[in-house]
Amino acid sequence: MNELDLFGARGGPASVIHVLADEAQKCQAVLQSMLPRESNSKEVDSSLLAVISFPSFAVDDPMLIKLTRDTIQDKLQGRYGCKRFLRDGYKTAKEDPSRLYYEPWELKRFEKIECEWPLFYCYLILDYCFQNDKEAVKEYAEMLEELLVTTEDGLRLVPEIYTVPAENVEQEYKEPGSQDRVAVGKLPFMWAQSLFIMGRLLQDNFLACGELDPLNRRLGSEKKPDVVVQVVVLAEDSSIQAKLQALDIPVQTIAEVSPIEVQPARVLSKLYAHLGRNQKLGLSGRQSRDVGILSTSKLYSLQDRIFAFTPQFVDRQRFFIASDLDLLLDIFKTELNFLQYTWKHMLGRPIVTLEINQSFLEDGKIPTAMVSTLKKIKSGYINGTRVALGKMQEFLNTSCITSLNFLHDNENGYPDSLKPEVKDYLEKQMRGSLSWRRADLVRMSSRFGEKKSIRDPSARRRFSVKGTIRKSRTLLVDDEKASAITKERQKLETVEANVPSRRRSGLDHIFYYGEAYGPTLGLTLEVPSQGSSRRESTVTSPTGEQGPPILEVSCPATPTRVTPPLSSRSRSPSPEKEELWESMVRHRVASDAVYENVEFEELLLQMREAESLEEQGDILHYLVVQFGLNYETGSVIEGQPVIVKDLLKDLYERACHDKNWALVRHTAGMLGKRVEDLAKAVTDLLVRQKQVTVGLPPLHEVTITAPLPASELRVLIHNAYGADESTAMLTQELLVYLAMFIRTEPSLFHEMLRLRVGLIIQVMASELARTIKCEADIASDHLLNLSPFEMKNLLHHIMSGKEFNIGSARSGTFFISSKSTKLSKKGLHAEKKSTIGSFLGTTVEGEARDLEADRHGQWLRRRRLDGALNRVPLNFYPRIWKILEKCQGINIEGKVIPQSLTQEMTAGELKFALEVETVLNTIPQPEYRQLVVEALMVLSLVREYHQTGWLGDIVSAQDIVHLANNIFLQDQKQEGGDATTCCARDKKEPGIGGGLTCGGAAYICIHFYDSAPSGKFGTMSYMIRAVCCNLNCFPQDGEMDCTVS
Repeated sequence: MNELDLFGARGGPASVIHVLADEAQKCQAVLQSMLPRESNSKEVDSSLLAVISFPSFAVDDPMLIKLTRDTIQDKLQGRYGCKRFLRDGYKTAKEDPSRLYYEPWELKRFEKIECEWPLFYCYLILDYCFQNDKEAVKEYAEMLEELLVTTEDGLRLVPEIYTVPAENVEQEYKEPGSQDRVAVGKLPFMWAQSLFIMGRLLQDNFLACGELDPLNRRLGSEKKPDVVVQVVVLAEDSSIQAKLQALDIPVQTIAEVSPIEVQPARVLSKLYAHLGRNQKLGLSGRQSRDVGILSTSKLYSLQDRIFAFTPQFVDRQRFFIASDLDLLLDIFKTELNFLQYTWKHMLGRPIVTLEINQSFLEDGKIPTAMVSTLKKIKSGYINGTRVALGKMQEFLNTSCITSLNFLHDNENGYPDSLKPEVKDYLEKQMRGSLSWRRADLVRMSSRFGEKKSIRDPSARRRFSVKGTIRKSRTLLVDDEKASAITKERQKLETVEANVPSRRRSGLDHIFYYGEAYGPTLGLTLEVPSQGSSRRESTVTSPTGEQGPPILEVSCPATPTRVTPPLSSRSRSPSPEKEELWESMVRHRVASDAVYENVEFEELLLQMREAESLEEQGDILHYLVVQFGLNYETGSVIEGQPVIVKDLLKDLYERACHDKNWALVRHTAGMLGKRVEDLAKAVTDLLVRQKQVTVGLPPLHEVTITAPLPASELRVLIHNAYGADESTAMLTQELLVYLAMFIRTEPSLFHEMLRLRVGLIIQVMASELARTIKCEADIASDHLLNLSPFEMKNLLHHIMSGKEFNIGSARSGTFFISSKSTKLSKKGLHAEKKSTIGSFLGTTVEGEARDLEADRHGQWLRRRRLDGALNRVPLNFYPRIWKILEKCQGINIEGKVIPQSLTQEMTAGELKFALEVETVLNTIPQPEYRQLVVEALMVLSLVREYHQTGWLGDIVSAQDIVHLANNIFLQDQKQEGGDATTCCARDKKEPGIGGGLTCGGAAYICIHFYDSAPSGKFGTMSYMIRAVCCNLNCFPQDGEMDCTVS
């Protein structure tokens, strides 16, 4: 419908429908990700025949069309037509016609007796006519002939439905499809009758398929030539152009493509915000400001000008991931591949404009990665995508050009003129006049230095805020530490709630929840005496317990009041306004004003003297928390006061330049930045039937089940992580990467319903700790300091389950590469080495020993990864449904999946899968969750192969796992296995926090987690033995064959 004029030749710009290509593609993704399901509550519906075939032809994937058709025929087809959907009670003998609705518990009554509709035979005949499958047409035509009702006049009419008579219902329950049905409802059923007539006309060659489908939509699934993506590379100035020409890559400058205007994607999004806007009707226009690669790959005409737009992902002003050249080039290749497969139903080829500016240069040279990418584009192929590199003017005749006529001022009666606000905006952009931007704020340190301290330097207060950023993080890797801190936090929050408000003034209200729990800013005051000696005063909680010092402040003995911790401050749900975002990051007490000027000046002096960006970051973090983003520093540049936010912006830009990614992520969070594609990324995941949770489990997870505006998503994520800006920004980043993967590699997400980003972050940190052999908290620091490209690479390895190597460069950054192992005559060796080299600098023999050691722990890691990703075996949820048919319910850690769900839902419903998933997600340890999944799979095998009528009342999955673990430990004692060093010892010693010595989660031996599923000593064998002991449906005496096939 894009660019369809509703009034035809009599219409004009105001009557044209505009559909953004990215929005249409998103709808296509929704449809294709749902099929063959009809909705969350219907696992299949015969009406989908009208979607995959005549008249819609809405699906262009031949395999998906076949899968949907086969599913309908397998589950819904009968002798008299097809059922609409499973458990359809319409006009059945068990239906109560006096009610307009069904109770959930009665849906089970309609199973196996649903009415069958000849209508869908008519659809199948038309479908096979369009496929030119004459045998199938003949088969269904004969079946339909037997269902037609002949009138006295000899007319052959198609009835509405066939139903099972009331007296035959019980027999039909016992033997589905055995009873004859009778025609009820309308006769003729005009919908079916019209399709029947069209089918006969097609069969008798009175109609051609093209006459019923003049738009040729039926050809959408036919194989077509590959799309050629046109690429235009522009240099910012002549110096960059000369550098590229020296490398045999001829490009134009932006000035040379005139009169074509090249603008960033944010300009296009601003223009599309006027689409549908009408003040007289009270219409606000398009709300979403995101424009995808499909929209920016067109040229746009407006009056006598043509506009080209650079992709949104290259806009460095929006988010920091564009500052990582490796990631930017990787995204660029991915988007080119995405264009090749999604550029459909549009006239012309896509055109991608890439601008190379000074920010891309490294030491004044074009980076090697950029040169390599440009040369691949010049060759005509890049990552399997056909591309054509050329000049903008050369591609004008072959590109897709869209009109922006909706920007004309039709509302006020000036159809030939642009809206005044649009005209002003475009003139401003084309003049290149940017909003006022402060000069390099690094130079302001000299201005701060010019101010003399109001005190003698020997007596001035010294502030040490080192480590405040690190202590604001909440990322936990160790399960025991996490649980201990969670309990301590709950205890302290309870105590704080009972403390009178007058006790919370001054220092008494500050609590230290532990280094790993960061939403607090605990303080330790170091107060020097009259001489040079100091005495330390440690902050205490109302319980009298001392906490370790976080922030050290050296000052004369002066009473001071401290700002409440960030975790106790209210957050605004609308961060679009600066003053509201300000309230989300700080809250002050009135008495702080007495000393704020002195403190501020001293901290600014320290920031000037700071030797590292990290130290400046710690100081600015403290300033933002204590004084706020809009606090004036006392300096003025170009007539405007410099505020703390300006200092933070400058630090952010310098951190981007220096590739200090941990500091970049934290400062971006403090500034309230968000990924420009955040809302689009989350929507890409949701439309493909994946739910998303953010926050660190188990207490702060928030589930996102519907698309939200970017501003609301930013607040939701911010609130989920408290004051931990670093992890909040990392979450936004990972959501973008996950959206990239699901668009280009959907197979990575098979059998995954819910993406728990917080748990994925924890597993990424633990995998990093394992690989580089360091402590968990150090691994968290390394994780946050990974470049965006390496972060995406690590996430991909986690999602795909691949082993990986980590290399280290001289700068201290890490590089992640794939690793595969195989056994040869010479032993275990690596097929592919790290491109940078081993992080530990081991020799070949040392690498072989490390690979041998990696075999220990591989099943633990596999279970941990699958549990964190919520990945389950194929057909897992229908198997659970069948287990519930044989018991009253399944107990998982105190949560029961009741049998009543089988009365309300069918086995393939998404709603049922989500119910099971919700219960499984109450298990905080991913590896333990995966063992529970394995136990449930064993139960399903028992239900499938052991002919028993009943498994028991409430089957406890965790009891099966723990019993299997106990049997495993008994075997380990007898065989002298690895577990004899920990849990299988006669004399057991408690571990950290009262857990196991080996550190196994949920009191399961870590060696059991690390056991392969198959084999004599595999987990499945122990699960089967535990099931036999746990359930009462097995004979207690004699021998049984427990062979695992």
